[in-house]
Amino acid sequence: MKKLVISLLAVSLLQGCAVAVIAGIGAGAASIHDRRTLGSQLDDQAIEVKAHSLIAENKDLDEKTRVQVVSVNGTVLVVGQAPNAQLKEAVIKSIADIQGIKKLHNQIRLNKLTSMGTRSHDTWLTSKVKAQLIASDKIDGTAIKVVTEDSEVFLMGLVNKKEADVAVGIVRNINGVSRVYKAFEAI
Repeated sequence: MKKLVISLLAVSLLQGCAVAVIAGIGAGAASIHDRRTLGSQLDDQAIEVKAHSLIAENKDLDEKTRVQVVSVNGTVLVVGQAPNAQLKEAVIKSIADIQGIKKLHNQIRLNKLTSMGTRSHDTWLTSKVKAQLIASDKIDGTAIKVVTEDSEVFLMGLVNKKEADVAVGIVRNINGVSRVYKAFEAI
């Protein structure tokens, strides 16, 4: 019986390792195509984690707003909804002093929080936009981060002017996109 328990435990631990290895390989593959240095990628993750933590620590912000914080090379995009200007500003004030933020794009809308249906549509729209950017032979679509909030598409990444213009042109012509916002960093 002990051998069976030990065997089952070993198998379950190895399965966990396999998941970790596969996740690590996927993250590594994504890092290869990223124009940011590995250090910048880690800094961006730290900024995002810290921002979400600060927002979650404030009960009003956590319960009454719905925001997403995305960092690319220290350029931070904050999107979502707040029911009033005071909460919108409180979100920005709570994260503005995070170390490593070079530029902050405040794109929080004064509006009711989006529904699950709207968020699902945004996820689908992000996939659709990303697929068309990657399919383009005029740009490296893997270099562009796509964030969608209430059918508005926000584009981020390290790109040159031509790549930015091509990406915006592609996204503007996708059915369902209500607005395109550029938060690129020029290279």
